[in-house]
Amino acid sequence: MLRYTLMRLGIFVGCLGVVWGLVYAGLAPRGLGASNGMWMVFLALVISAPISFVALRKERDKASVQIVQRVDRAKANLEANRTQEDDAVDAAALAHDGKTP
Repeated sequence: MLRYTLMRLGIFVGCLGVVWGLVYAGLAPRGLGASNGMWMVFLALVISAPISFVALRKERDKASVQIVQRVDRAKANLEANRTQEDDAVDAAALAHDGKTP
């Protein structure tokens, strides 16, 4: 998961560098007034998203498999805890029913 995130960040930073170069070379439009920085970040996000979607398909699939495995383990642990708790409650109820007040 960390690998995918770092690769995605790398693609964004690369796109940001290209956009910065294009804006300052006058080949891409500048933002309005003081919004030039935000314009470049937005443009880099728009460009990097489809590139990441295509270029990182295998990494994204690996990351999703890891996430599914973690969720399945968490569900199994939760069910084991729930079963253990139910058994303890049942045992306490049987012990209580056997005693007279």
